[in-house]
Amino acid sequence: MIQSVDRAIRVLGVLQGARLISLSEIATRLELHPSTVHGIIKTLQAHGMVLQDAGSQRYRLGPAVLKLGNVYLDTLELRSRALSWSTELARRTGYAVRTGVLLPDEVMIVHHEPRPDGSRQMQEVGIVIPAHACALGKAMLAYSPEQRDALLASGALRSMTAETATEPAQLTERLAQTRQEALATEQEEAVIGECGLAAPIFDASAAVTGAIGVVIPMLEWPAADTVAGAVRETARNISRELGAPHWPG
Repeated sequence: MIQSVDRAIRVLGVLQGARLISLSEIATRLELHPSTVHGIIKTLQAHGMVLQDAGSQRYRLGPAVLKLGNVYLDTLELRSRALSWSTELARRTGYAVRTGVLLPDEVMIVHHEPRPDGSRQMQEVGIVIPAHACALGKAMLAYSPEQRDALLASGALRSMTAETATEPAQLTERLAQTRQEALATEQEEAVIGECGLAAPIFDASAAVTGAIGVVIPMLEWPAADTVAGAVRETARNISRELGAPHWPG
């Protein structure tokens, strides 16, 4: 591992979680000397990755980060394959649809299809959700043994609501059920009032490359069997288009 690159990525990670933050706060969180952090930030500033607020002298992410993110989304085959299938899944179920990819301990939403009821909804592309607290994350962790084991050993199962699985044994049991059914469930584990179903998506190497699922209001939980079937079918179809040799369902 190249130390300077690792430190720069860690600085960006701290900035990701704050709108404006001081140099000393960044240094404290990363347990680095302020002069070291200052040099990293100045380099990132030169490339547009970090900006400094003129009034407070605090730092925030710069526009180049968004440019990189857009390039990533535009070149992500999973997202391009999921676009039309997400629209169809939303139409069939009446629910919003999320497609996500797995980070070390989070899920990043790479496509969001709003509920087809014409209501005003916030676009969710780019948001991250703790992997252990959402159906998308569990759908991927169930078929990603290395990331699953690393997460279970990390002690990073933080509580989002009273329903979040924060004990390794509890999460292990839920992931086993996910593998058995090829379907992950979530009941108010990340957000109060929000439930979900998700299924894994595989690529040509037979590795899990993402997941797709629906967001269901608690008042409509549990979902009908037809909804679960539609989610599985959609994940299977996207996997097939990505060249997956088989699908666990």
